[in-house]
Amino acid sequence: MIPAPQSHSKALGPGVTGPELLNPTSAVLERPPQPKPQQPLAGGHAFMVDPSAVPGAHGADPTRQHTKYPYVTGTSVMAIKYKDGVLIAADTLGAYGSTKRYKSTERMYQVNDKTVIGAGGEISDFQHIQTLLDELSTDDFRTDDGIQLTPQEIYSYLCRVMYNRRNKFDPLWNSLIVGGVQPDGKGFLGNVTMNGTHYTDSHVATGFASQLARPLFRERQRDDMSEEDAVTLIHDALKVCYYRDKQSINKFQIAKVTTAGTSISSAFSLDMRWDYEVFKEPTKFSIGAW
Repeated sequence: MIPAPQSHSKALGPGVTGPELLNPTSAVLERPPQPKPQQPLAGGHAFMVDPSAVPGAHGADPTRQHTKYPYVTGTSVMAIKYKDGVLIAADTLGAYGSTKRYKSTERMYQVNDKTVIGAGGEISDFQHIQTLLDELSTDDFRTDDGIQLTPQEIYSYLCRVMYNRRNKFDPLWNSLIVGGVQPDGKGFLGNVTMNGTHYTDSHVATGFASQLARPLFRERQRDDMSEEDAVTLIHDALKVCYYRDKQSINKFQIAKVTTAGTSISSAFSLDMRWDYEVFKEPTKFSIGAW
C-alpha cells in the first residue's frame, strides 16, 4: 500500500488535496515529488513553465533575464463599430520568426457575455493575460450578484496591467483590442499597447493594420452602418493586410458582440486574386527598385 503524502496544496491552501497529491509517493522516499517544467506543482497547466522549477526563481541566480524578444507571434487585429455592436477580426497564424509555424492559433478570447479581446504579439504573453482575465471572471461568478465587468472596465484593467509590467522592465509583448457592448447598449472599442498607451475610437487596429486597414475604416466606417456593410468592410481590410503582410495567412476569424450576446466564428478563407496588373510588375513605378 502506498500512503498519500501528508501535505497541502500551494495552489489551493492547507488541508486541501492539490496538484502535488495526484502523484502518490512511496513512504520510503526522502522527499515528495519535485516540480518540473512539464509537471508544474503550482496549479499551472501541463507543459507550462512552473516558476518554482526555474533556477534562481527567487532571485538567487543573477543570470536570469526577462524576455527581451517575442518568439511565437501573431500579426494584425482590427475592429469596427456598427449599428448593432462591434466586429473584431484577426487571422489564426502563430509565426515562429518568419516561419508560419502554427496555423490554427486563436488570437481572440471571450471574456464574458459582453466582451471579447484580440491580441497581436507574443502568444504566450496573451495566454498569461487570458489567465488574469479568467481570475476576474471567476470572481464575478463567485460573487453571484448578476453583475459582469463591462468592456470599459476590462479595458481600464488591461491598461494598468500593461503599464505595470512596462514599469518593471518586463513588458507583456502584446497589442490588445478590447471590444464589447456597454450596459447602455452602445458599442465600445479600445486599443492597449505593450507600454500601456491606449485610446478608444469607432475603429481600432494593431500592427500593419494600423497603416493598411484604418485608411479604409476612416473612409467607409460609420457607427450606424448595417452588419452586412460592416462584414464587407472587414473582409476588404483583411484582404488588404493579407496581400501586403508576409506574417499573415488566408485563414481568419471574426468575433461579433451585440446586445444579444457574443460569438466567435469558425476559421474561414477569403477569395484572393493575384492577377492584378500592379502585382505583375510590382516595381514598375518604384524608382530605384530592382
